[in-house]
Amino acid sequence: MIKPADKFSDSPSSIGINRMPVEQDVLESASPEVTQPPRVVRGLKRICYLAGASVFFTLGILGALLPGLPATPFLLLTSYFLLRTSPKLHAKLMRSRWFGPILQDWQIKGGLRRHIKLKAILFVAVAVGLTIAFSGLSLWPKMMVGLLACIGISVIVKLPTAE
Repeated sequence: MIKPADKFSDSPSSIGINRMPVEQDVLESASPEVTQPPRVVRGLKRICYLAGASVFFTLGILGALLPGLPATPFLLLTSYFLLRTSPKLHAKLMRSRWFGPILQDWQIKGGLRRHIKLKAILFVAVAVGLTIAFSGLSLWPKMMVGLLACIGISVIVKLPTAE
């Protein structure tokens, strides 16, 4: 039987960190923040954090699909809020086929791999180029699409690069 105090344990094994596909030597050299998650929030703050995680996750998915809207910052915010509200959902996000590797790189190495950044920039450039070339938009909307793409690319470029 689970005691109420044990239900919300802050140990790394309770949130699934030790189940992530990460080499042991990387975990041992990681900072204490990786292995010591923050306490789970409760009450109204938990509801607000879950709402924030939902909004940022939706924006992250849209960012993965739409050029000009970066996915990574929204996924990082999703991870931040889920870690503090639902360790099980956070562990599930970290094991995700699509988002897990990016978030694990950020958590363990402190940045994104160079090839991930290059792929994201290339995807935005190609998608925006095709949109501008083949859409029937007038000059001003095309300029706005280009401007938003430049903002998205600058966000990607400014993110730290994992070595």
